[in-house]
Amino acid sequence: MAEHILIGIASIFVFGVGAQWLGWRLKLPAILLLLISGILAGPVFGLVNPDQLMGDLLTPFISVSVAIILFEGGLSLRFSELKNVGGVIGNLVSIGALLTWVLTSVFGYYLFGFGWELAVLLGAILVVTGPTVIIPLLRQVRPAGQVGSILKWEGIVIDPIGAMLAVLVFEVILASGFSEATSLAVMSIFKTIFFGSLLGLGGAALIYFPLKKHLLPDYLQNPISLMVVVLVFTISNFVQHESGLWATTLMGVVLANQKAARIHHIIEFKENIRLLLLSALFILLAARVELSSLLDSLSLNMLAFLGALIFIIRPAAVYMSTMFSSLNWKEKLFLCWMAPRGVVAASISSIFAISLMQNGYPEANQLVSIVFIIIISTVAIYGLSASCVARKLGVAKPVPRGFLIVGAHDWSVDIAEAIQQKGIKVMVADSNWKNISNAKSRDLNTYYGNVLSEFALDYINLDGLGKLLSMTPNDEVNALTALRFADVFGRSHVYQLSPNSKKGNQQNDVTTHLTGRTLFKKEMNFDHISELYENGKVIKSTLLTETFTFQNFKETYGNEAIPLFLATKDGTVQPFVIDNPPVPQDGDTLISLTNPEADKDRKPAKTTEEEQAESN
Repeated sequence: MAEHILIGIASIFVFGVGAQWLGWRLKLPAILLLLISGILAGPVFGLVNPDQLMGDLLTPFISVSVAIILFEGGLSLRFSELKNVGGVIGNLVSIGALLTWVLTSVFGYYLFGFGWELAVLLGAILVVTGPTVIIPLLRQVRPAGQVGSILKWEGIVIDPIGAMLAVLVFEVILASGFSEATSLAVMSIFKTIFFGSLLGLGGAALIYFPLKKHLLPDYLQNPISLMVVVLVFTISNFVQHESGLWATTLMGVVLANQKAARIHHIIEFKENIRLLLLSALFILLAARVELSSLLDSLSLNMLAFLGALIFIIRPAAVYMSTMFSSLNWKEKLFLCWMAPRGVVAASISSIFAISLMQNGYPEANQLVSIVFIIIISTVAIYGLSASCVARKLGVAKPVPRGFLIVGAHDWSVDIAEAIQQKGIKVMVADSNWKNISNAKSRDLNTYYGNVLSEFALDYINLDGLGKLLSMTPNDEVNALTALRFADVFGRSHVYQLSPNSKKGNQQNDVTTHLTGRTLFKKEMNFDHISELYENGKVIKSTLLTETFTFQNFKETYGNEAIPLFLATKDGTVQPFVIDNPPVPQDGDTLISLTNPEADKDRKPAKTTEEEQAESN
């Protein structure tokens, strides 16, 4: 028995995290791969049986995990984003949610033959979109302008609202009369908002004040914040069923918008927790689905219901919510094409289906299959097409292949110009106005200021930028810049020069885990490159061909030629780094630091026809 449980736990981690990595590698929606992996791990291979593995702990685990995910989502919301789109967001989570609820209920009633009770419950469940699916898709699509903020706010705020609606309908279904149902509905809404808000604000205060007063050691800040989230969720749910989601979401929003207490490390910790919980949740929920039940639910009516959700209900909700907004038609159309359902819909449908079947509604079991088909279908349809639709509509940010170059001295500006000539976006940043003026005169995008300042990220337009080159003469500034932008671009995409320390003074070097990846060669620090540059070396681009390969380049220019970057045939530019340098191929362009005099001794490369003629 213990071996089976161990196999189940290991399978959840392997299938869950493996699906996340595969999604990143293949540039596919990770949620879709998680659902497929869960079905494979559960009903197909029989490695995971959630009910046997977790028993009565399954439902509480799902509920607490969703609460933590919503708390993490709340930490990403900033009130500053509401300046131009607050009205649209408010309409989407009120008018849009109400319209979605009503129309979904009507279609469910006529297409599935449900009674009005189950049809209205299905409508409430499918109101939600949720951060579990929206945020990963937004990371993949990278929508520009206001659209990304609107979808993020809607996805996070709509989850507790949808859960509240579902609980409201559930309690009304079980009520014995109209007057009792009405009073239950009013009291349920009041108690959810009141107790959820009270406990959410109280939980935020429990985290805020100890952090502000420095009453917690660093190693306890993350565990205590996690403890408070679980505690607030539990108390709130005890007072009013499903009000905990609203409480934890509000906690996250309040903490994200205060300025006194530092919560950056908490956000990073919660992002890692969210990834693990999200992987486990989708594996567990998908593993519970019976393939026979899914196949039985596939029908023309199911297809019609899915079509109504995508092509009628969502566009109607967006149209009514954005009627008087400043959004253009392309942004509105993209909002129409982004409404995938996620883990909250799956968990709520599973929980309520069991209770309803026990109370005389045997057809409630069909709810779970319908909701899972909707989740799988909407994630697949929106996830696989959203990037293409965003590009066609012109609401997607450019692919982040560009470089933010910190340090605008002469040779770094030459490097920036060489990269920009390959069609790659470049921005040069420096706090020296003379250096910035020189870069501007070369038609380069620039940022004048200190990139380590508190407000730098608010003013630097990072659209299209995905890599950092920190090339200042100060090793500590290079390290701090790489450390800061590792959170923006990822650790594998931040680079810096080798330290300037002289032989015997390695004890002054910055420790490696606080630095970016080392550019070029170990001896190629700022002082050495500047010395070579002053002695006449230049930045040069060389096309590699079948007749003039990288080996020919080294033979022609000698060991003194330093490869810096490789512009590949697929339109990317890769820096030469110590740990994993790129491999030049025919058709690539090599950007190097070379002696210009070597060109005089370079013989023209022979064509293939000339070589064949000589051999004959």
